[in-house]
Amino acid sequence: MPTSPASAAYVIGLDYGTDSVRALLVDARTGAEVAQAVHYYPRWKQGQYCHPAQNRFRQHPLDHLEGLEATVREVTQQVPAEQIVGLAIDTTGSTPGPVNADGVALGLLPEFADNPNALFILWKDHTALAEAAEINQKARTWGGEDFTKYEGGIYSSEWFWAKIMHIVREDEAVAQAAYSWMEHCDWLTLTLTGQPLAEFKRSRCAAGHKALWHASWGGLPPEEFLTHLDPKLAGLRNRLFTETYTADEVAGHLSEEWARRLGLTTSTVIAVGSFDAHAGAVAGEIESYSMVKVMGTSTCDIVVAPTAEVGDHLVAGICGQVDGSVIPGMLGLEAGQSAFGDLLAWFRQMLEWPLQAATLAHSQVLSAEQLALFQQEVSDNLLRQLTQAAAEVDPAESQVLALDWVNGRRTPDANQALKGALTGLTMGTSAPQVFRALVEAICYGSKQIVERFESEGIPIKQVIGIGGVAKKSAFVMQTLADVLDRPIKIAVSEQAPALGAAMYAAVAAGIYPDVLAAQQALGSGFAETYTPNPARVADYADRYAQYQALGQFVESATVGAAVPVAETETQAITTA
Repeated sequence: MPTSPASAAYVIGLDYGTDSVRALLVDARTGAEVAQAVHYYPRWKQGQYCHPAQNRFRQHPLDHLEGLEATVREVTQQVPAEQIVGLAIDTTGSTPGPVNADGVALGLLPEFADNPNALFILWKDHTALAEAAEINQKARTWGGEDFTKYEGGIYSSEWFWAKIMHIVREDEAVAQAAYSWMEHCDWLTLTLTGQPLAEFKRSRCAAGHKALWHASWGGLPPEEFLTHLDPKLAGLRNRLFTETYTADEVAGHLSEEWARRLGLTTSTVIAVGSFDAHAGAVAGEIESYSMVKVMGTSTCDIVVAPTAEVGDHLVAGICGQVDGSVIPGMLGLEAGQSAFGDLLAWFRQMLEWPLQAATLAHSQVLSAEQLALFQQEVSDNLLRQLTQAAAEVDPAESQVLALDWVNGRRTPDANQALKGALTGLTMGTSAPQVFRALVEAICYGSKQIVERFESEGIPIKQVIGIGGVAKKSAFVMQTLADVLDRPIKIAVSEQAPALGAAMYAAVAAGIYPDVLAAQQALGSGFAETYTPNPARVADYADRYAQYQALGQFVESATVGAAVPVAETETQAITTA
């Protein structure tokens, strides 16, 4: 067992999600979660800088900085500032943004404050479909190394280079002002340390899984390849990074400015940044060949394996395999679904529209405050009632079948051009039947991921669930256990990514020698286990086969969904 620190010591994990940021103050001796605070991004909540119909989702850095200050100041009231020895940040990704030579996000400059192209490009932004198709085509035909091979062999529009290419082509002012580009987790960490950009330690997990970084070719792809992608990328490689660092390493210490703003001291160690799914997997007590499913608006499915056992084998169609991206010294493998909770939220919003548009929007008897409270009550009750009614639908009797690709497909085989689908509808179809079909669809999507890993020689020995959906929806989790025909353990912590970030911070601060020791000391354990219902397993196996057939049909019928990589660049770009 690791030894606990002799004196009182606390660490903070900051978890930046799609809608909000949460800070978690953890006792580094016991793992007790002392305090937590959540801040919802106001500009994001208002839909600013986004255009869902165009797949454009941007976030303003002020939402992030305001949330940082509000949440950390709240949790640090619980203990003396000098006892808070470490802090680490995790974020969604790939969520890159442009910065100037001082590392200031362009969105914080007056001339770019309202320009969506100068903001952070959220993971779910798919405006770079054409650029992703072009990267895939050129990586295979340019005559040199295929730099996508450690990214599952298919580069996604959700990732670093595709998004940069899209912005520099679309917005010349941003292209000229952007000295460099940074993942969200890196930029926030840089901001807290106040270091010169050239000296800053970039995240291994972000660079390896999303930016084509790999040690075997000396870091990022060479200038020759990047300018082959687009001449506008000329010179950018030299203004990015060569080395990367794991999340247990020290990025720096809290700057005087941010120590003052947060009520901390400059002795607080800031760890290298990470992605939320990777931090969550650590808190979920991931071990060799476990799959930790981080279930929220989307999913990330994280697996770790001994590097020597996987060797040079490349797993096709996933979101990358990177040495040290989750646990230093082990190979991190990532997959996931572009919509999970998002799919269920979409259906709820569809049902809410008539009430809000036709009734509440024209109410003459309710005040604005009463309307807001009533709308929230209706929204909460609707999901609860849908879940209860859907649980009573017999899957063997329902003809409704859904496809979960409303936000494209992340894995297996990334393709963000794909669309969702519903089939089997009749005049007798009810809302609970459709809702159940959507729940089944996200579970079938999960099953495809498990099957891909195992068909590629990576056994999945146990499944662990973390995140909002895992904690809040017994119906979804039981359905998932039945579809996978595997038990699913649910982690205790309500804030697993933040707890994982706190574990990274505890190692960086020197409290524990490595991540495994921090896991053992600070892990919160498991709350419950969902076991498969044998009576349902066979029914779901039949419907899963129907789901696969529907997916094949939709994929073949979707324009731009299945462009062979050997086709010309023009064909690939046009059809995407």
